[in-house]
Amino acid sequence: MTPATEFAPGLVIQRLAPPLSLSSFKLIAFDMDSTLINIECVDEIADAVGRKTEVAAITEAAMRGEIADYKESLRLRVALLKGVSVASMEAVYRERLRLNPGAAALVAACKGAGMKVLLVSGGFTFFTDRVRDELGIDFTRSNVLEIEDGLLTGRMVDQPWGDICDGEEKKKMLLQTCAQLGLRPQQAIAVGDGANDLPMMGVVGLSVAYHAKPQVRAEAMVAINEGGLDRLLELLRA
Repeated sequence: MTPATEFAPGLVIQRLAPPLSLSSFKLIAFDMDSTLINIECVDEIADAVGRKTEVAAITEAAMRGEIADYKESLRLRVALLKGVSVASMEAVYRERLRLNPGAAALVAACKGAGMKVLLVSGGFTFFTDRVRDELGIDFTRSNVLEIEDGLLTGRMVDQPWGDICDGEEKKKMLLQTCAQLGLRPQQAIAVGDGANDLPMMGVVGLSVAYHAKPQVRAEAMVAINEGGLDRLLELLRA
């Protein structure tokens, strides 16, 4: 098939020929911010201390691949969150965070087909744990914000697997999960929108860009540019 063929309005396929079947895959891995959910959590947390514009500019550059060191970009952003209260983060979750259109339907369809679901995020457990529970996700990996006396310290907490979940850590977690489940990476799907999703998208059998940055759209096998995440089901039949 000719690269960048529009399968349907707003649904572009590259280096891939339908029909495909959900039964061909055993694992689907999602990014969280701006993929499964509608916001970049770090930007919305920063709004509580009047630093959203500054933090969002760093986030945008990182997601576009314009910042080489993702870990350092995240440390910079988290440092600017110092003093935000847990109550403010609860408000972000309650008032601003929503699942993106089609997210629940796609996850349900994948689980119904016997697939496992992985959430790998450069964001924070404060939010990923809630999204995991809401959607019934099987595995997660993300970052832990340090909290003292109900306030963010501006630092993250190291975890047994490492310090920060960046693009390489997302790929590592995906490959570890495949190994744990006895799967080949080609039996996995990876869905994301930013440059830090490219490492994991590069090792799977199907990579999906969702309303993504230009670099990600160009490198993905499928790009959903209009509509919800469940548009992937137009390609993947049960």
